[in-house]
Amino acid sequence: MFRWVLYLFGFERLGIALSDLYFVDPSAKPGEEGPERGARVELRYLERRRARGSKYASGPILVGRPIWRVDLLESVENPGTLDRAHVHPVMRRWNPGNRRFEPELTADPLGWLGEQLHHPEELIDAAGVSDEGLSRDFEQIRANSSEIVEVIRRLLERIGNGELGAAPRDAPEGKLVRSGWL
Repeated sequence: MFRWVLYLFGFERLGIALSDLYFVDPSAKPGEEGPERGARVELRYLERRRARGSKYASGPILVGRPIWRVDLLESVENPGTLDRAHVHPVMRRWNPGNRRFEPELTADPLGWLGEQLHHPEELIDAAGVSDEGLSRDFEQIRANSSEIVEVIRRLLERIGNGELGAAPRDAPEGKLVRSGWL
């Protein structure tokens, strides 16, 4: 049995979701073939739903569609390199746009990510999404960016020591495999 972990930082209308990931795409482009593992970070819409029941009832929380994604991935054959780290600055509904490889992302992934989280309005703008009513979320993402980056650091450490981001035991050979929450 393998485990996945999901972290969620929730603000008013936006959240940052983090999870480990193991991925094999048999139809990958040249240079991207073979299994990948790492962490996925997504800026997503959040929605609080009204609680039903007593005043102490827990209310549902909807983790909505992604706006922006970064994949801190490495080929399984090259652990510790993040040789496949990339960003998807645009998400089309639930699907990612093209991978964009940033040299700064591979050179200093946590520093790069921290810098991105300090400017969430730029991520929203680049994604072509309206920022109306999101200013408080932007402030909260900035205020919590160090903690978010620290959780990502710990997540990558757990992936590096094999605790997370591993292939499922029953992964079919030559087939698409994706394990993780995101």
